[in-house]
Amino acid sequence: MTSLDRLSTELPNPRTGDLDRLSTLGVLERLNDEDQLVALAVRAALPALAQAVDLALERWQRGGRIALFGAGTSGRLAALDAAELGPTFGVSPERYFARLAGGDRAFQHAVEGAEDDVADGARATDELSVDDVAFGIAASGRTPWVLAALRNARARGAATIGLACVACPELAPLCDVPIVVDTGPEAILGSTRLKAGTAQKLVLNAFSSTLMVRLGKVYGNLMVDVQISNAKLRDRARRLVKLASGAESEHVDQALAAANGDVKTAIVMLRLRLDAGTARGRLASAQGRLREALSG
Repeated sequence: MTSLDRLSTELPNPRTGDLDRLSTLGVLERLNDEDQLVALAVRAALPALAQAVDLALERWQRGGRIALFGAGTSGRLAALDAAELGPTFGVSPERYFARLAGGDRAFQHAVEGAEDDVADGARATDELSVDDVAFGIAASGRTPWVLAALRNARARGAATIGLACVACPELAPLCDVPIVVDTGPEAILGSTRLKAGTAQKLVLNAFSSTLMVRLGKVYGNLMVDVQISNAKLRDRARRLVKLASGAESEHVDQALAAANGDVKTAIVMLRLRLDAGTARGRLASAQGRLREALSG
């Protein structure tokens, strides 16, 4: 295993060596200066990220699942990404989910030693099959639990994606698509919840959002598979239908009621002047893709 002093995320940062001598504003400005570098590092990794999305899309269309694996901050960010896809895009938690080293309780409380448990990492991917995708996330690229998860997933025939924030990560040979975002030394030595964590959040946001776009869950830039589960999302659904259809608020409410809250069905109803059943059938024929349903 790579020694920590050979990882760029663990090296002293010469730009922040006087951090404890700065004013409050000075500390914030220096942290922000480092944050500015993260988006550029992610930009350099976009070709690999595009390959990862296309791989996930192919497996998803075969009926497969996307499973994210991480320890510590990486696992918590993975869990956050998976949790938000249900209300945002109507994705089942059985098809896009996260597993954390140490289990669900590790989301709020550190579970010491969990990231080194190779046997548990392997068990975390026991349910995967040849149609699925295992996405391992490790800032250092060498977390034993994540490496074991990727190794076992590959042995079971699942496609594998890896995300690391150092050059030449150990997880790369275990991945069909390794995504390397070299974020360099942290503002605070070794605190990879900072730049590395920000990079991971950016990559996971981009990965899942682009996958949803490619699956037809976005029309233009409208989130048309939103699930109405609270007052805010109910209002958002009305606005989405109004923007996509150009209809008056009264007609939007009527269409949403007839469509049982399904935004895409309501849009098809209003744009093409169809009843709810016919609109649903048209969407089904277009595999749920609103643009195709409206133009086909």
